Amino acid sequence: MRLGVKKRVDAPRIVGVGTAVPATSYSQRELLDEFRITDPRIRSVFLNSAIDRRGLTLPPLGPDGSRCVESQGDLLRKHVTNGLALGTRAVASCLDAAGATPSDVGYLCCVSSTGFITPGFSALLIKELGLSVHCSRLDVVGMGCNAGLNGLTAVAGWAGAHPGELALMVCIEACSAAYVFDGTMRSSVVNSLFGDGAAAVAVRRPDGDVPRGTALLRFSSCIIPDAIDAMRYDWDDDHGKFSFRLDQDVPYVVGAHAELALGKLLDGTDLHRSDISHWIIHSGGKKVIDSVRANLGLSRHDVRHTTGVLREHGNLSSGSFLFSYQRLLAEQSAVPGEFGVLMTMGPGSTIEMALVAW
Repeated sequence: MRLGVKKRVDAPRIVGVGTAVPATSYSQRELLDEFRITDPRIRSVFLNSAIDRRGLTLPPLGPDGSRCVESQGDLLRKHVTNGLALGTRAVASCLDAAGATPSDVGYLCCVSSTGFITPGFSALLIKELGLSVHCSRLDVVGMGCNAGLNGLTAVAGWAGAHPGELALMVCIEACSAAYVFDGTMRSSVVNSLFGDGAAAVAVRRPDGDVPRGTALLRFSSCIIPDAIDAMRYDWDDDHGKFSFRLDQDVPYVVGAHAELALGKLLDGTDLHRSDISHWIIHSGGKKVIDSVRANLGLSRHDVRHTTGVLREHGNLSSGSFLFSYQRLLAEQSAVPGEFGVLMTMGPGSTIEMALVAW
């Protein structure tokens, strides 16, 4: 099937990508000082995270100069306001890269895990951007960091069934709206990791014209039910708000199953790991990246964009892999005939993969 894969000129293709982050960015040390954190264990978690800076919207200052405690209502409003602003910018950038306009969009998929609203971001963006009121839409809510590839699967499916028409996915993650500050090590690990950001990708199946962009050849999923509680975002009675929980064994669970997930993706293609020239992996955290790299036999160069995004923006949840993909495009190192793998990981515990070709 190797030659067959290369000849899939009718596959849906990525024709544009755009990203957005907040105007306010903080170093890890600045965040520790802002929240007056002196516990040496917590400071060590922040300062040894392989993250330099993150875009965040911090709680307002109180009368004593300290950061206020935000209610769940405050956080939900932050999710909507910041998410819509970031999503709008990412979509505009993506459409510009694709040489398209809002009126060209026939399908819109919005992905988010940092809040819940009805109607969802898809309806809000259609109104905000002036997309067609007949635009088909989907909101993927609560799937976590892996959800970008879950959404892209749906987008590629729609584009494949509608040759020549433009499908769009936007991942909107206002992670500032999902933080709990209680001084515990559990919350501190989460608070040291995530940043705000949005990423959009445009997909179109060629319709008689010369194919351009990155071909989306196939997708695969691998869920690990035994680790279903390892990553969760659920209600915390003690704080009266939603809270994210991250088990310390997550990196090792994900890494241990990475080869199994890759085998499923390549099964029947006559392709091997050595045939993959480019790796775009979710910037889940230093330990997660190291574990995946070790289990798949990848070099530091293979994950350079993954670690670069983590260093400059933190974990951007579902849209992280698109930030890395955008860097690969800017690098102009991928050439026709090469294959790549997109990989995201998240609650479930879940590993999602996509095989792409240039």
